[in-house]
Amino acid sequence: MRLLKRDDRNEPSLTDDLPPDKIPRYAILSHTWGPDSDEVTYRDLTEGTGKDKVGYKKIQFCAEQAKRDGLEYFWVDTCCIKKSDPTEVQRSINSMFRWYRDATRCYVYLSNISAADSKRDGQQPEPLWDSAFRGHRWFTRGWTLQELLAPVSVEFFTQEGQRLGDKLSLAPTIHEIAGIPIQALLDNRLSQYNVEERFKWAEKRETTYEEDWAYCLLGIFGVFMLPNYGEGKDYAVRRLRKEIDEVSGSEQSESRSNPSIMIPFSRDEDFVERQALLDQMSRNGVKPGSRTALVGLGGVGKSQLAIEYGYRIRDESPASWVFWVHASNKARFEQSFREIAAFVKIPGRHDPKANIFQLVHDWLGDGRNGRWMLILDNLDDAGFLTASCIGGDRHPADKDGTYTQPLIWCLPQCQNGSILVTSRSNEAASELVEDRHIIAVNPMDKEDALTLLQKKLRQCEVGDSMDELVTALECMPLAIVQAAAYISQTWPPCSVQQYLDKFRKSTRKKAGLLSYESGNLRRDTAAKNSILITWQISIDHIYKIRPSAVHTLSLMSFCDRQGIPASLLQCQDGEIKSGQEQNERPIQGNTEDGDNALFPWDNSDEEGNGEDRDDDDDSSDDGENIGFRDDIMTLRNFSFISTNGDGKTFEMHRLVQLATLEWLEAHGQQNHWRNQFLRRLSERLPTGEYRNWMECQALFPHAKSAAAVAPKEEKSLQNWATILYKAAWYTWSIGNGAEAEELSRQAMRVRKKVLGREQEETLDAIAMVALALNLRGQWEEAEKLEVQVMETRKTKLGADHPSTLTSMANLASTYRNQGRWDDAEKLEVQVMETSKTKLGADHPSTLTSMANLASTYRNQGRWDDAEKLEVQVMET
Repeated sequence: MRLLKRDDRNEPSLTDDLPPDKIPRYAILSHTWGPDSDEVTYRDLTEGTGKDKVGYKKIQFCAEQAKRDGLEYFWVDTCCIKKSDPTEVQRSINSMFRWYRDATRCYVYLSNISAADSKRDGQQPEPLWDSAFRGHRWFTRGWTLQELLAPVSVEFFTQEGQRLGDKLSLAPTIHEIAGIPIQALLDNRLSQYNVEERFKWAEKRETTYEEDWAYCLLGIFGVFMLPNYGEGKDYAVRRLRKEIDEVSGSEQSESRSNPSIMIPFSRDEDFVERQALLDQMSRNGVKPGSRTALVGLGGVGKSQLAIEYGYRIRDESPASWVFWVHASNKARFEQSFREIAAFVKIPGRHDPKANIFQLVHDWLGDGRNGRWMLILDNLDDAGFLTASCIGGDRHPADKDGTYTQPLIWCLPQCQNGSILVTSRSNEAASELVEDRHIIAVNPMDKEDALTLLQKKLRQCEVGDSMDELVTALECMPLAIVQAAAYISQTWPPCSVQQYLDKFRKSTRKKAGLLSYESGNLRRDTAAKNSILITWQISIDHIYKIRPSAVHTLSLMSFCDRQGIPASLLQCQDGEIKSGQEQNERPIQGNTEDGDNALFPWDNSDEEGNGEDRDDDDDSSDDGENIGFRDDIMTLRNFSFISTNGDGKTFEMHRLVQLATLEWLEAHGQQNHWRNQFLRRLSERLPTGEYRNWMECQALFPHAKSAAAVAPKEEKSLQNWATILYKAAWYTWSIGNGAEAEELSRQAMRVRKKVLGREQEETLDAIAMVALALNLRGQWEEAEKLEVQVMETRKTKLGADHPSTLTSMANLASTYRNQGRWDDAEKLEVQVMETSKTKLGADHPSTLTSMANLASTYRNQGRWDDAEKLEVQVMET
């Protein structure tokens, strides 16, 4: 082999003809030939001519690029082969594939593609050179086929020498252009593909001399034969086939043409393209020995993607085997291996003493059997694969039956095979697959979900009810297929709108519809066709391995589905003392002219006041924190929940909440966990003062969720009423009078029934109703309630008790809103004088009452009296 050696100025000179063992590392050029007069020849280089030829630019490019890559030698076919020597030409034709294969780098020089086209246009997703690249004649030439397949590294450059990409990064595009499987482009094991498939790759390619169509395929088939120009293409191809048959042998040829597909499900004609996921699977799967996993909730479509992907692999590469393995447990895994052994007719499989795992492992590891893909479906628990086996279990390794390696050993990591795993558990998938190759499968997007429903219902148009239904089903594929089966199969027939109406009718009806099991859904016969039951089986599994994770999930099922705070889930019995937050109460001040809206007879040392309360008592216990983190990790591994960006709040699907609630009901635990949730929320939710707004805002959606269903037990009813009261305080403080009234009235009714009309907590709730009415301008009804609260407190607590003064101040505020200035003044003077006596003239509460009285004076036009009080307040 002759090579070009570049000097310091990148000027090339030819070496002597080197023997194979003396060839250094080199780069090699692939290009399309121009007219003979433009190309630099062997003679040009030996005579020092040719620098003025068009083709010299390619040689210069190759020398410069080799230098950048740290290579001193390079090879260009136009000038490194002495074409005047027939023997050298014959040798070169038979050696060409090997020369390209052994090159350190292969540079594809694409004339007619300019560097200007390689810049991206901000308005276009594709590079401007994409069209020129796809249409370049390099992809139509016969000799460039081996130049594409043989080298490990193939890089593409513009005519100015700007790099466009390599064979790996451009593999999907090259696959589309050339029709060659991506795996064949990358793994360089062409013997895995049968003869006809390899001939098909060259089907549309052309050569200058017709016989070259056969000669350019010699290396692709691994055969050698002397060229005989003038024999014609047909005769050359017949000679080539004869050489192939002699090398391969009839037995080998037959075995290579037999690969088939072993998927126990037919292809789904209604399959909806989830292109982003399929593309990601293809990118992961193109590398030799690749392992990929699809992880997501049960019913999210993992197995359906795997089925479709398996069929696509078979379409793209008919010489590949595709095997389906049921991996839900050890027994089914072993049965699948026995089916594979029978399917490929492994010798010795009928021997009762045979180790079926060893037989299949060895067959998969033998590259002569061709390329294969193994799909491990439903690997939700990898324990049976990773556990060491004792005694009689006949797994690979020791022969004496006393101790053997884990079953995972049976899954070979070899260049001719790939593995695809489907699992609900990220942890289980990571036993076989690197984290970077685990693909998260989420619910469909809205458009795909509608398409799936359309196909299953055989409807051409999308109506509003269909849009609403897929939204209600959270775009979960199994739930959509389930609903479509119910709509299509029930009698009398059911419309989409009727199904939707039933679904919305009640939680019980919704659970019933989602528990419906329909016919053939291309799912494992051991799997359930109901999405609710599917998830409940997962909950059963989690409960066996980590009960505390299910306890956490149980609490979360009663929350709003979004923004579930860790602080609410980590509460422990006795963590927050049963303080007297109910004794804190809001007071309505005059909101005109910037007067105080809250009467500050609160105690910042009491619980429920945001920054003054220790919200994270549990954080001091590292053991509890670690346990909680493990719970969250378990739930995330099974895709039941997701963690928000702040790392402190979580989300879950509504349907997962429903499945959990139904699971709790089936186990007689729903009331228990509802009561736990109410207790924790009543302790965590602070009062509605401004300083607590941030925490109130975070917990308010969960308070609304709690408000939806009243508990039955008396203690839980008290917690429920406390939640409603605090939530009402918050909504009142942010100006939402209608919601504040609704929540506070519920709290008032419960407290009257459970505690009695004169209990302080009941009076708090009545006062809150009055505040809400005041905010809504319903002065008379508010006044009646406030008079009732004030008089009751005077009787029970005394006229100078802070709570009594609070109620008097609230009533005075109502009088101001009604324009009853004299009545307001009378009450405010009484509140101010009592405060001076009880608290002192310079106490903040006293000053607040003085400011409120000054406001009343202003409204009365008594400017001097107002000024006197305001100066006093300001100076103090």
